[in-house]
Amino acid sequence: MKITNVEVFVLKSPGLYRSPEGDEEAVGPTYMGLVRVSTDAGITGYSDMETSAPVAKAAVEAPRWSEPGMECFDGLASLVLGENPLEVERLWYKMYRGSIYYGRRGVAIQAISAIDIALWDICGKFYDQPVCVLLGARWQERIRAYASTLFRPTPEGMRVATRRYLDAGFSAVKFGWGAFGEDPRRDVQLVAAARKEMGERNDLLVDTGWFVERTPKQAIEVIRSLEPYHPFFVEEILHPEDYDGYRKVAAAVSTPIASGEQEATEWGFRELIERAQVDILQPDLTRCGGLTVGRKIVHMAERANLLVIPHSWSSDLLTAASLHLNAFQRRAVLVEFNTASGPLSRALGKEPIRLEDGYLRVPAGPGLGVEVNDLVVEKYRIA
Repeated sequence: MKITNVEVFVLKSPGLYRSPEGDEEAVGPTYMGLVRVSTDAGITGYSDMETSAPVAKAAVEAPRWSEPGMECFDGLASLVLGENPLEVERLWYKMYRGSIYYGRRGVAIQAISAIDIALWDICGKFYDQPVCVLLGARWQERIRAYASTLFRPTPEGMRVATRRYLDAGFSAVKFGWGAFGEDPRRDVQLVAAARKEMGERNDLLVDTGWFVERTPKQAIEVIRSLEPYHPFFVEEILHPEDYDGYRKVAAAVSTPIASGEQEATEWGFRELIERAQVDILQPDLTRCGGLTVGRKIVHMAERANLLVIPHSWSSDLLTAASLHLNAFQRRAVLVEFNTASGPLSRALGKEPIRLEDGYLRVPAGPGLGVEVNDLVVEKYRIA
C-alpha cells in the first residue's frame, strides 16, 4: 500500500467566532483545515487542523526543493507520497526532518500532526482495528467528558449556562477565556456563580487564558482567589513558554496546574514535565505532533506520575482521536467536549459523537471510527 495523495481543504463556518453574550453558546471556530490522505488501496484517512489552514495548505503542497537525503525545507506531501502509510513513526520523522528549516514548531508541526493522525486512521482501517488498539491498549471503553465553553460576562449568564450543561448530562464544566481576566473581582464572581449552580459534587475547570499576560506572582494571586471554589484545575495561567514561571506557580498553590495545548513534540513536553513541573499535561493532537507524539507523551507522563487530559476543541475528528489516546491510558480521567454550536464543530462526522450519561464512548469502528460527511465538507470548503 502506498500514499497517493495528501490534500488540505480550507473550511469556513458561516458564523464568526466571538465570545458569547448573556447565556448564549459559543459559535466555535470560523476556519478549519481538513487533511485527507489517500492510498492506492482505496483507504483514506482524515484529520482536522485548528491552525491557519491556508498556511498549512501551502506547507503541505509546497514542492520538493532538497536533494534526496538532504531534505530540510520540502513540502510535507512530497516527503510521504509513494511511501507505506503503515510506517507512521518513520514518516513522522521524515516530515519533521524534511521541514526543519521552516518548521520544528508552529504551522509545520501542526500540519505534520494532522497528516500523522490521518495515517493512524488509515492504519486502523487497514487492520480493521480502532486506533487505541494499534496504540497498544484499550484500557477504557468510555471517558467522562467535560463541557468546554467560554466564560459568560455576568454571574447570571454563568448560572444559566452551567445549569444548561448539567441538564444535558455533564458532570464537569470548563469555562475559559471570554470575559475572564478583564476585572479580577468579576472573575471571582463568575467562578463563584458557576460553583454555586453546580454544587460540590460536580467538577468546575477554569481556563484563564494566557492572552492576559501575568507574572508568576500575579498568577498565584489569581489562583488563590479561585481556590475557595475548588477548581479541578486551572489551565494556561501563564505564557506557554514560561516554564520557570509555571514551576513557581505549581509549587505555590494546591490547585492542579494544567498546560500543554500550545506545546509541541516530545522535547517540548519534556520541558513541561521536568522544568515547568505542571500537574496535568494537555496535548492537542493536532498541534503536538499527532498520535505518534501523543503516545510518547502518555508514556512520559506515566513515568512522571502526571495526568494527561488532551485538549480537543475543534471537531468530532479531534474528539475521536483524543478518545483513543485516553483509552490508551491506564489512568484516564476526562476528555474535553466542545459545546460550540457551529457546523465545523458539530457536523463534520456523519454520526456525531454524543454524550451518554456524562461520558463519551470510545469509537469502536476501524481507525478513528468517524466517517467524514463529504457533503458538509463541500458546503463549507473555500479552498
